[in-house]
Amino acid sequence: MNETTNIVRFRQPDTIDDPLTDILRTGARKLLAQAIEIEAEAFLASMRELKLPDGRERLVRHGHGPERTIQTGIGPVAVSRVKIRDRGDEGEDRIRFTSAILPKWARRTKSLDALLPILYLRGLSTGDFQEALSALLGKDAPNLSPSAITRLTGEWQAEYERWQVRDLSARHYVYVWADGVYLQARMEDQAECILVLIGATPEGKKELVGFQAGVRESAQSWRELLVEIKRRGLAIPPRMAVGDGALGFWKALDELFPGTHHQRCWLHKTANVLNKAPKSVQPGMKVALREIYLAPTRAQAEVAVDLFEEAYGARYPKAVECVRKDQWALLAFYDWPAEHWIHLRTTNPIESVFATVRHRTVRTKGSLSPTTARLMVFKLVMAAARSWRRLMGENQLPKVIAGVKFPDGIEIIQMPTNSAA
Repeated sequence: MNETTNIVRFRQPDTIDDPLTDILRTGARKLLAQAIEIEAEAFLASMRELKLPDGRERLVRHGHGPERTIQTGIGPVAVSRVKIRDRGDEGEDRIRFTSAILPKWARRTKSLDALLPILYLRGLSTGDFQEALSALLGKDAPNLSPSAITRLTGEWQAEYERWQVRDLSARHYVYVWADGVYLQARMEDQAECILVLIGATPEGKKELVGFQAGVRESAQSWRELLVEIKRRGLAIPPRMAVGDGALGFWKALDELFPGTHHQRCWLHKTANVLNKAPKSVQPGMKVALREIYLAPTRAQAEVAVDLFEEAYGARYPKAVECVRKDQWALLAFYDWPAEHWIHLRTTNPIESVFATVRHRTVRTKGSLSPTTARLMVFKLVMAAARSWRRLMGENQLPKVIAGVKFPDGIEIIQMPTNSAA
């Protein structure tokens, strides 16, 4: 006789009943186990020729290690490591199998390790990680405790120190972008300035070159950064540097890399010019400035500057003077390949990163130490570097290095001269 019941089990608030996720985790567990087995078999196959004196195989399977839980993007997955025994040499020449898929001490996937610092840097506090990730990774997800998150800063410090002493003797940067951001950590009386230098390689890839904390954007602070870069081996000066109007950088650059050309950032310049006019005038003034730096030739850009002066010189002479005094450096990009103009007109790669940094420091106001702030900016820049787009027209970079001239962005082709008979 079948018994019936009218008792209904209520689901706990923290429980997520998702059959699809359960299927994904089960499938992931099976696929991971198969991959580990295949990797071990491939290793043994590559060692088949190694034999013991009596003809037996030297390397054999030796069961599995204890089961452990790996935290992944779809939650915890239980796996066991394959063990392989070397029945031959017991000394230093003993062969050991190390899985590339499942390292010996791994507790989280690399993608999750990359996710955690990004969440922290974007504003999630250490105490909120467990709650925020439980819906995705399961309740009481292992290896994600607040203390584990706190240890990230120690790892960042070690990574930062290794990066700061890396060798630059084999590096060459065609262009560099320089800028600084001020961070008010905790209740410090004086904001700390983070100086950042990004370079473009001959292959067109952008990468972080220099990173240093300074009291302010002074010539001495920039000089210390550039000296350190040269000390680590950067001997070839960049062809052009892009930066704002901070005179400290340009003075230090001329001392240490005197052959580098100057290009003022139009993003900074536009903001400086608009600050010298009322808001009612700024929209039209902004359009007029765009007509200058988007002109197809230097001559047309200079005409646009004259028109800008005619339109605003009488009522807003300071705004016009702000453009005129840096006109040569603002239009320097016209002497370089046209494909590179979009990159050379602004320090946007750094500005976009700094916008995130400022957002993060506002979110953590009162709890961010100077050391943590410095490490946070470093990690944000390194994370953003993965998405930096390569330079357009990268095939032109070898020509720039060789000293080919590009008036108005067009290459001057030298015609071969016929020798006299």
